[in-house]
Amino acid sequence: MSEEQPLSQLQQTEELLLNVQEMQFWLDKAVAWGQADSLDTQKDTCLHMSRLRDFLQQLLTHINSMSSTTETMKRLPLLGQFLGRLCWNPYVTASDTSRGLLLGCLWGLYSEPPSNAVERKANQWIQKVLCQLATEEDDAAAQALMKHMGIPAEEYHLKVLRKKVALLQENVGQSCSSLNNQRCSCVNIVDIAEACVPLVTCPEASSLIGVLLQRPVTCVREALSEDFLDSLASAYSSQGLALEEQALISLWYHSFSSLEESVLSLLQSVITTGSTPQKIEQQVAQSLLPKACAQHCSIFLVVNDILRSIFKQAEGNESVKTLVQTFTKCFLRELAPLKPQTSISLKAFFPQSPSSLLVPLLTMPSEMPQGAWRNHLNWLSSSLQRLTEEEEQGDGDSRSSRGHHNVFEAWFLLGQCAHWVQVAVQLLVTSGPEDIGPLLWLLTFYHHPTNRWHHRASLLARAKEAWKDIYALFSVAAHPLPSDRVQSLVTLVSPQPEQQSLAPLLTVSLLVNVAVFCQLPLSGSTEILQTVVDQSGLLDEAACVLSSLELRLNEGSCLSSDPVHLRIKALQNTITQTHSE
Repeated sequence: MSEEQPLSQLQQTEELLLNVQEMQFWLDKAVAWGQADSLDTQKDTCLHMSRLRDFLQQLLTHINSMSSTTETMKRLPLLGQFLGRLCWNPYVTASDTSRGLLLGCLWGLYSEPPSNAVERKANQWIQKVLCQLATEEDDAAAQALMKHMGIPAEEYHLKVLRKKVALLQENVGQSCSSLNNQRCSCVNIVDIAEACVPLVTCPEASSLIGVLLQRPVTCVREALSEDFLDSLASAYSSQGLALEEQALISLWYHSFSSLEESVLSLLQSVITTGSTPQKIEQQVAQSLLPKACAQHCSIFLVVNDILRSIFKQAEGNESVKTLVQTFTKCFLRELAPLKPQTSISLKAFFPQSPSSLLVPLLTMPSEMPQGAWRNHLNWLSSSLQRLTEEEEQGDGDSRSSRGHHNVFEAWFLLGQCAHWVQVAVQLLVTSGPEDIGPLLWLLTFYHHPTNRWHHRASLLARAKEAWKDIYALFSVAAHPLPSDRVQSLVTLVSPQPEQQSLAPLLTVSLLVNVAVFCQLPLSGSTEILQTVVDQSGLLDEAACVLSSLELRLNEGSCLSSDPVHLRIKALQNTITQTHSE
């Protein structure tokens, strides 16, 4: 054993000497190839290419066997100069095999994390070589090759870029192979992502970016860098980057700042354009946000928090309310087919909402018989009343803040599921002279969540008064219209500065639904609706209610030839004509 040890050391010394001598030979060749552009140089390069690839393969094996980049550079001090010259030689990099071996050597030298100044400097140099290899346009050798082969510069660099992307993409598919103290292959993923930073706006790199974003994370060393994600987010927001659906969803999953920007962009688009409910639904669906939220609970929680904050700040903004309701509806639609494949409960998506209200509110009206709607709404109304009573009784003690929170979350969930509010208005018109108290209470709570104690009782009394006037006006076919009742309605509908005035949209909703569902001839309903909304200046609000009603009925069993649908169209035409006059 003592005799074998010196022999082993001798073999290592001879092997190292051989490597250094052979690298000096190839470095001399690389220098000669880069200093002259002649037919003889090209022939010499082609003649030695096979042997060069063999040496590069040996070199790659040697690099991977070293414990660190520092040790490798100590044993092979000419390594950096050698690799650098070859990377800028287009006759060498034109071969996929040679190019792959060069990139493998560079990645093998990359240190994560660098342990000293030598390794930090090597990392910077490697990143520079990887980035510029695909984007440099002034390389003399490349220009010589393009001139000799008659290839336009743009075409040459495009081919170089495509080759680089293809090689990088091959390495992305490798799974984590970290064993004991061996180098983890996931470090390469981080390196590849860093190499993509200057390429994020190149269409040729979009497939590689998509693969990087969608690669399952199996190792803590595999996390994509902030530089890479920030570059993608910036390029996407400036429309300099096109991503496929799943790649965009993955970007949102990795970068919450990009997700927030997309949500705020959608919100701004809806508010500034004053879109109809139909157009808002189209905008929401095209944004891909509901689909992303259905696939990733974490994305939904971020989006929902943003919408919750906006919903609270813009209590009277109907565009915001419509956006929140539409988003929730589209999200539930995307979530439905995924439910058999996921064990995530609704509570995970809505952790702050009162548990007892989750399923009743998130259930769509189309999912239960129409005959059960009334009892369902009565139960919802009584449950919400209990929550508000508990809040009021808790004022003055430690339970008060918890009560406020529960009531707000219940109101927000009701706003997300406002289809039940729309059904409540419809039932007020179509159910006959039954007890309207629970339904009106639900409506006043939806439109006035922050009014408590005697304010809520006062508002409920005013809602009953408005309903009585509307019902009486549509119950008779008097002509001309009774001016006193019309004026009373106009006063109730018109915005009032006083604190206890009804929200205009509450009365407009009642008015529009009665005009649609009542038994009065269409001409009479049209005259009443037109007169009241025209005098109160709420034509836009009436048009919005009609559009929302049309959208909800179209999602059910209401056909375009249905009498109700025809009445809606006629009323919409009247509102539009009045608005244009």
